[in-house]
Amino acid sequence: MSKEDYLRLMYKICEEQGLEKLSDMWIKKVDIAQKMNISKPSVTQMMNKFAKEDLVKIDSYSKVFFTNKWLKLAKKITYNYRIIETFLQKTLEYDSLDKIREEAHKLEHAFSDEAIQRLDNFLWNPKVCPHWDKINKNIS
Repeated sequence: MSKEDYLRLMYKICEEQGLEKLSDMWIKKVDIAQKMNISKPSVTQMMNKFAKEDLVKIDSYSKVFFTNKWLKLAKKITYNYRIIETFLQKTLEYDSLDKIREEAHKLEHAFSDEAIQRLDNFLWNPKVCPHWDKINKNIS
């Protein structure tokens, strides 16, 4: 799993829990492992890397708390991914949500910030992606 996969999934979990304020955003390592279908030691290894990058803080109870740096990066990655998903569905007419997810995963690393902004404008600033997740343009 890539760094982007972790960040996007962690952000999605916070969204699903209705968490909007950074001070309320935290997650257990076991929840990440279950959602990604990977081992807890793999999650711990990535969270330790994230801690070194000042993206997260980890407590002794395996809770992961997020930093401002994490929130900004997670929002940006999620925004980019959802714009690409929307482009695949609306413009290229992909109809399988699994295929959209698969293709968006491949493409998210290839698009520049400028290209994403142009796609967003081209798509008339969509509010939700094909999975009905909110497209949050407020990245700062």
